[in-house]
Amino acid sequence: MEFHEKLQELRKKQGLTQEELAKELYVSRTAISKWESGRGYPSIDSLKEISKFFSVSIDDLLSSEELITAAQNENQENLKQIYELLFGITDMMHLILILLPLYPETVNGFVISVNLLKYTEISLWIRWIQWGLLIALLLIGGVKIFLNQKHIEKGQNVLTNFSMILSIAMILFLTMKRTPYAVTMGFLLLVVKTIVLFKKADTSN
Repeated sequence: MEFHEKLQELRKKQGLTQEELAKELYVSRTAISKWESGRGYPSIDSLKEISKFFSVSIDDLLSSEELITAAQNENQENLKQIYELLFGITDMMHLILILLPLYPETVNGFVISVNLLKYTEISLWIRWIQWGLLIALLLIGGVKIFLNQKHIEKGQNVLTNFSMILSIAMILFLTMKRTPYAVTMGFLLLVVKTIVLFKKADTSN
């Protein structure tokens, strides 16, 4: 008998619904449904909770092969969370495009570099576009970090795709405004995000 069958049998013997068991194990009902359908294994910590709750050993719950698979799955999930966190942090690093002197400003006939707060050689509507793009990227970064800390996967991929689109739009916008230092910084951040995405994709293979 495989793990998902054992878990379902133990739950039914206790007369519990999936939702009730989820509350006892401090996980979501979706997690219980996933485990009982054989679409995944609990983390090591969850396995300990299941073992303790039903008064059975982990060896009784999983075969050695299943235990290895569960450990590998947990390792993959941990790596994915790390990459999601790095992606969010990289988005937050767009604060650099606000605070660092990356924009050319003419003062008394001399061209100096200023940060975005002091950059005035653009029209008001263009300034609003740039600020809008940057604030959106910062918000996405903050939300991704929050979701990662709460172990919430829903919406992560949508935020990632939206973030990549905004980063590309930001680079094109900065290129159009002829701000080479800002373009370089924006491009470097995009490269970092692309590398993180590839690393994350590798963990799924």
